[in-house]
Amino acid sequence: MIELDFYGTLVAASLVLLLGRGLVTRVGFLRSYNIPEPVAGGLVVAVLLLILRTCDIEVRFDTSLQTPLMLAFFATIGLSADLASLKKGGRVVGVFLLAVIGLLVVQNAMGIGLATLLGLDPLMGLLTGSITLAGGHGTGAAWGAVFSEKYGLASASELALASATFGLVLGGLIGGPVARLLIKRVQVPGCNPQQAPRLPKGFEQPNKERSITPFSFVETLALIAVSLLAGNLLNGLLQGTAFELPTFVCVLFVGVVLRNSLSALGLYQVFEREVSVLGNVSLSLFLAIALMSLKLWDLAALALPIFIILAVQALVMALFAIFVTFRVMGGNYDAAVLAAGHCGFGLGATPTAIANMQAVTQRYGPSQIAFLVVPMVGAFFIDIVNVIVIKLYLTLPFLAAV
Repeated sequence: MIELDFYGTLVAASLVLLLGRGLVTRVGFLRSYNIPEPVAGGLVVAVLLLILRTCDIEVRFDTSLQTPLMLAFFATIGLSADLASLKKGGRVVGVFLLAVIGLLVVQNAMGIGLATLLGLDPLMGLLTGSITLAGGHGTGAAWGAVFSEKYGLASASELALASATFGLVLGGLIGGPVARLLIKRVQVPGCNPQQAPRLPKGFEQPNKERSITPFSFVETLALIAVSLLAGNLLNGLLQGTAFELPTFVCVLFVGVVLRNSLSALGLYQVFEREVSVLGNVSLSLFLAIALMSLKLWDLAALALPIFIILAVQALVMALFAIFVTFRVMGGNYDAAVLAAGHCGFGLGATPTAIANMQAVTQRYGPSQIAFLVVPMVGAFFIDIVNVIVIKLYLTLPFLAAV
């Protein structure tokens, strides 16, 4: 057993990012299909750790930094949200939300249908639907406990975590290829794929150089810290109430309020370029730690019927993004980037969606509307509508009778 402490894990995560950068730069396949750098590096390390485990060597990481990094990323998303700009995307957000709800319904119908066809408990199909795919590890763990305690479903928590892990991996892998396929059909505005885009736009092109100063860095760091503190306090106040929300949603909400309040009062204008730098650092390190610490043997332990369900769900996600998301969002370049993002949080999580879109926009050019819409829907709305959809499915007679 090899255990890496906080500092060792931070070093490992940094090396994973450098490895991912080197792989994407040198391997044409990864570059052509817009595979995010943290995903490329993280999966290579996860596979190496799986090989070491077959030799009775196991490496464990200190993942205590993972949650703060994720919350810091969502704080920067909130601090980047200018309400005046959000008004412009109102209709687009609504249309995209409808597409997202459609996927949730399809995922659960597909999971329940396949589980029934394969002779499994229909609840297992629901657990391998939107609960773990769109919901991720947190939602999966919560519902897994409910299914075990209330419905008597054996090993529900283990199944939920393994399914969420599968989704996280596939969500980071299929978004780029889907976008590449769709971009061949559209006109990319003012961009040649062989040339670097000229105008960096915050989260859209994270590798562009940005000017920062020590003082402005401290100012932005203070805004993020306030968002984290106030978001956690708000989450504590909402616990156990009808308005209970995940912590990251509370942090993002505080970031939105903080940025727009300071601007409206004329006290401070958020330095968006610096917010994007800190947000991208947090996102990259979060994904690196999440992916390099994946226990791939949990996926190998999935029973064949469950693996079949999840593989079909990944295929359904890709087809839904191509034939539904892309078309209802306008069938243009922005729609292709949105489709890549939808693959990210439709199977994994919002950070995966952002990484997918970054991989696309870094190569083809900015898409401001995609980076406006996806964080809003992925952070604010997905958990709320997912809970509603899940509870509606649980009222179905053949599930309620289980």
